[in-house]
Amino acid sequence: MSIDPETGLAPTVTAGTAGRLSPSARRRRRMVRRFTSRKTAVVGAALSLFFVLVAVFAPLIAPYSASESDFAMLLYSPSPAHPFGTDELGRDILSRVIIGARASIVAGAMATMLAMVIAVPIGLVAGYYRGVVDMVIMRVNDALLAFPFLVLAVGLAAILGPSLVNAALSIGLSAVPPLVRITRGEVMALREEDYVDGAIANGANDFVILRSHILPNIVNTLLVQATVLIPAAIIAESLLSFLGLGVQPPAPSWGVMLSAAQPYLGQAPWMAIYPGVAIFVATLSFNLLGDGLRDVLDPKALT
Repeated sequence: MSIDPETGLAPTVTAGTAGRLSPSARRRRRMVRRFTSRKTAVVGAALSLFFVLVAVFAPLIAPYSASESDFAMLLYSPSPAHPFGTDELGRDILSRVIIGARASIVAGAMATMLAMVIAVPIGLVAGYYRGVVDMVIMRVNDALLAFPFLVLAVGLAAILGPSLVNAALSIGLSAVPPLVRITRGEVMALREEDYVDGAIANGANDFVILRSHILPNIVNTLLVQATVLIPAAIIAESLLSFLGLGVQPPAPSWGVMLSAAQPYLGQAPWMAIYPGVAIFVATLSFNLLGDGLRDVLDPKALT
């Protein structure tokens, strides 16, 4: 009986089941087993799901209104009534952290989807056609890559104006250049595969080849990149809101809360600690999930 090199255990197979499983089903089962064997990936997935659920059901979970002020409770330290304390206007920090999760998750999801929608087609065209088309696209892309991600996001947000939607647009557009380069590299490698040459020989047009033969084979890479881009977008949204270019007060956002906490760091450090911890844990969870997916979706591990 063969031994799984990762777990050191013999695979459990129900009688008559293995023979009925298709190759794709066996592959999915192997991927699930590899993922669940990585504790950090499971923790990352659980925490990521937790933050998504908090963002979706934030109004139902928050014990108080995020904008409700209680001037009798200014800068109160954490207590049973206010587990995270209150801010300079007597607002419950726990409620603001919960509601603020919505801005970060929405910005991360919007920015990631926008970057994918723009960058993937450009990378497909550049990597497949190469030649003059590739040269023109990549020279423009290289010029944009000269600007650091956060610097480009801040510049675009300053041009578009302060709002959550504009912040997400700025972050998504800033993430396009590196994603174009990654997509192009994957497509150039797949362009040389025998099955692509076979499809060309059989008369398949370029659109069919890109849609049916190349794009499905880079989905794993794009999925991993998405999980890496989301935490970067969360940090970028917090930075833009901190600078006054994202969510505008009194609407809650982790970046807005950190900005408001600056004058009170010595008097009420909890105003900065809890939104800072939320940013740290949220970005860490998506990074752990991305690392786990990268290991599980590694083509060498799937063979």
